[in-house]
Amino acid sequence: MKKVLIANRGEIAVRIARACADASLVSVAIYSDPDADSLHVRRSDEAYALNGAASADTYLNIPKILGIAARSGADAVHPGYGFLAENADFAQAVIEAGLTWIGPSPEAIRVLGNKVTAREIAVRAGAPLVPGTDGPVDSGAEVRAFAEEFGMPVAIKAAFGGGGRGIKVVRNFEEIDDAFASAVREATMAFGRGECYVERFLDKPRHVEAQVLADTHGNAVVVGTRDCSLQRRNQKLVEEAPAPFLSDEQRASIHASAKAICLEAGYHGAGTVEYLVAPDGLISFLEVNTRLQVEHPITEETTGVDLVAEQFRIASGQPISFTQDPEPTGHSFEFRINAEDPARGFLPGPGRITGFEAPTGSGIRVDSGVRTNSVIPSHYDSLMAKLIVTGATRAQALRRAKVALDEMVITGVPSVLPFHRAVVRNADFTNDQAYGVYTTWIESEFAQELASSPEIAAAQPGSTRETLTIEIEGKAMNIGLPASLVDSIRHGGTGAAREAAAENIAVATDAATLAAPMNGNLVKWVLEDGAAVAEGDTVAVLEAMKMESNIAAHRSGTFTRGAQAPGVAIARGDVLGSIA
Repeated sequence: MKKVLIANRGEIAVRIARACADASLVSVAIYSDPDADSLHVRRSDEAYALNGAASADTYLNIPKILGIAARSGADAVHPGYGFLAENADFAQAVIEAGLTWIGPSPEAIRVLGNKVTAREIAVRAGAPLVPGTDGPVDSGAEVRAFAEEFGMPVAIKAAFGGGGRGIKVVRNFEEIDDAFASAVREATMAFGRGECYVERFLDKPRHVEAQVLADTHGNAVVVGTRDCSLQRRNQKLVEEAPAPFLSDEQRASIHASAKAICLEAGYHGAGTVEYLVAPDGLISFLEVNTRLQVEHPITEETTGVDLVAEQFRIASGQPISFTQDPEPTGHSFEFRINAEDPARGFLPGPGRITGFEAPTGSGIRVDSGVRTNSVIPSHYDSLMAKLIVTGATRAQALRRAKVALDEMVITGVPSVLPFHRAVVRNADFTNDQAYGVYTTWIESEFAQELASSPEIAAAQPGSTRETLTIEIEGKAMNIGLPASLVDSIRHGGTGAAREAAAENIAVATDAATLAAPMNGNLVKWVLEDGAAVAEGDTVAVLEAMKMESNIAAHRSGTFTRGAQAPGVAIARGDVLGSIA
């Protein structure tokens, strides 16, 4: 390998570009129109435009990506996480194009990426499992039949993909049809495939995972465990390594079964085997993520293993640089810094970052895809950066985390920092005798009042671009610039253009008006025009940053619906209707 195309964006693309520099490899970035000025473009050695905005037209477009690989002369592809990272067809296309695929084989991705066949492999490997369907289900009726046999609650899960997308927990029979339809929509949007299966849902479990490395020489090691229980909507917010409060027997079972599953599947590369751990100590296999995890830095910090460097070694045919499971040293936390307002139910808030100040000090690492003036588009995931804090012990790491989170400053867009600052002071999380959080703890028990962010952007200033043709030494070239800058150039940087660039859109409303609290796309109306509604009832569903959010009535009364049709773009402040 000499030149690696990074088929991703954001902080993970920056992370891989830096790993390429460490390994003396040339890095090639790809970018959509909204990402033209992104940090990953600047941090790579070369960058090529994908010409489009939506994921389907850009980071999920296999022909475009392979075309850029050919034009750039790249000889390898690293998929990062998300997008096409667990797409077997993409892996196969990369290999057929004569390029090195930095990941597991297409066949391993197929059998482990499909949660149904992954369960079959786990059974053969002797891993513990809760009841689940033998294959994908086609309707809410099949979900209902499973629930009648095995009981409630149940989880409807995307058969392809991961990262918490396309998962709906159902606790009563009346919710099944809507939950099934929503899971299919989210799965299709995130992974391009909507098949879902059903599994018995364990109440109040921990989420524990094993980081595995396996090579083509028959070696497989568990680099360490992580606890990822602190989640909202099945999306991890805080992770720590090694997973605390596990018995020696539990840890040994996780290590042994994780390696057995990967060996049974003929796996090579970096992968993560995930488990649920019930309050009574029961361990149940959950899934395998056939890629690098978002939370991989905490394993690196506690083991000294560079996981991306190991991916490069394995892809180039070399053995793993060690053959025994390493013993962890110290304790590490990762805090995902998302552009979301925790006081408003973690509503995403795309926009421009006006200030980004990272903390410093002993044990601090910040993996970021943004900086001051970066624009967070509404088209993609809300993750901006990751704060990784390490100490000699869990207690020391927590003390350092409090200081680091207090020091971190993000302005211009909302962030989850207020939640993180609260959780590192919450007794359920800081208890040094037992683990008090679980996968639905935020929804069920976190009750601290957090101040609403004043910074949910009404628009995405500077996110639109205009292409100009310029001439350099007699050769015509295209240059892309923010539209507001082009306007400013045309108007001399004064007057209306400058005012438009600084405008903060506001919508005048009265007490009856129901205004959209976020940017997104209207998925569906839940209520008909003229329906009676109680405060808190769901009126509509919006999608932003690959997640669906329910829009609740702000008062009781009679609902008059807006004219928007499902599928249209909605801006924060748009009038969705009125309640009188």
